[in-house]
Amino acid sequence: MNSSHPSVPVTFTLYSSLGVYNSALVICISVLYISGLCVNLFLILVICVESRLHKPMYILLVNLSVSGVIGSSSVCPSIIKHLTVSRQEASLEGCLTQAFLTNVYGSCMFCLLALMAYDRYVSICKPLLYHSIMTPAKVKLMLLLVYSILSLSSGIQVYLTSRLTLCRHTIHKLICDSLVIANLTCKKTTVISVYGLCCAICLIILPFVLVVLSYVHIFTVILKTSKQSQWKALQTCTPHLVAFINFSVASFSGFIYNRTYQCGIRTQRVDSLTL
Repeated sequence: MNSSHPSVPVTFTLYSSLGVYNSALVICISVLYISGLCVNLFLILVICVESRLHKPMYILLVNLSVSGVIGSSSVCPSIIKHLTVSRQEASLEGCLTQAFLTNVYGSCMFCLLALMAYDRYVSICKPLLYHSIMTPAKVKLMLLLVYSILSLSSGIQVYLTSRLTLCRHTIHKLICDSLVIANLTCKKTTVISVYGLCCAICLIILPFVLVVLSYVHIFTVILKTSKQSQWKALQTCTPHLVAFINFSVASFSGFIYNRTYQCGIRTQRVDSLTL
């Protein structure tokens, strides 16, 4: 980190406002984290062991579970630790690592959900071509491209953030992300803001649009089929659609919170300059 005080840790101020809820939050987060971890690992194990499940949709489901494990493990242990100690601090390197993992996790979930939507689209709209289009080899190649692009884009964003000079070392949030770290800098970070916006458009908004378009085509096709075929298609698509809606709502809420937090930081900067 290109900072005048590279050894100064980042302090999380939001935890001090939680007060008496710390113990309850530790229990809730621990239970949810361990439960989610066990479910995802069990699902991965079952699919890997059972050869009949070595199909495109299940390969994508395994990767969705792996992404969930990475995402929760990059956030939950950190939150639990800060809830149980008197000083809520993290090194800049640790903060950047968490930002990298959360960036990869968020983008990866949308990309995987987009691939799963495409799988359902081909299965329902082009059933005769399904086995020639969605082969295990092609799915693995698509996954390799997704992970490579996400790792590279997130790595560049974190690297650009690590080159900034920090003027503040306090964060009013539970975890680190690139936007939060960029807001600690001494000057406006236009390059990182533009790069982050481009990454969001390509890796989040575009996959989101692809999922929506896939389901528009799917529902257009199934409405022309029999009631039995419609029910079967809905049974196939509902779990994925529910997961997509839940994650989209959570991501949108996080985006609104980040924008609000950023506006608050800018207001503080203006006030400090006025004074």
